[in-house]
Amino acid sequence: MKRGPRAIVAFFRVLYRICLRWSVTGREKVPSSGPLIVVANHVNVTDPVLLMLAMPRWVTFMAKKELFSMPIVGAVMRGAEMIPVARSGSFEDKREVMRQAEELLGQGHVLAVFPEGRRDKTGVLIEAKAGAAFLALHSGAPLLPVAMLGTERITGPLSLLKRPKVRVHIGEPFQLTSGGRRLSRSEAARLTGEIMLHIAELMPPEQRGPYAG
Repeated sequence: MKRGPRAIVAFFRVLYRICLRWSVTGREKVPSSGPLIVVANHVNVTDPVLLMLAMPRWVTFMAKKELFSMPIVGAVMRGAEMIPVARSGSFEDKREVMRQAEELLGQGHVLAVFPEGRRDKTGVLIEAKAGAAFLALHSGAPLLPVAMLGTERITGPLSLLKRPKVRVHIGEPFQLTSGGRRLSRSEAARLTGEIMLHIAELMPPEQRGPYAG
């Protein structure tokens, strides 16, 4: 890990220990080497850093491009080597993001994706997009489901005075299988549902939303 990212992680580790009561379960399930796609629910802006702190390996994220233009946030994200994604980008933009992601996985790194594509502040799962399924199928990388639990309690600076209790729950790695690399819309939906069910299993029933099973 480069000095810049290492310093960022060290800073946030101290900050999060001061502001939150957070814990991790299932860390031993993270493969020690090889490509890996971490898929997690997304509730709060604190989730990416919390996920990074919870993982025993360095994690690279995909993040919306607009955040990179913010002075402090953008500097942190560039330092952490995150991949910018334009939500309404052209086909070429999306293909370039996919190329970067597959290249990173091809080098044996860990990439984190929030399949829902946006935050839901209630902590309840919402319908996910198919990007993670496409990436997993094309790269052949295993997926690791993670549930971010309790970050919905972080509602602003004042809520941190209570040091909210949050938990990162890591599940078992799994592999997606399909009849071919070119996915139909229905097959993409099925595989996306499979990914989200793995995440939902790590969450309380009342937070599983459309993936309650």
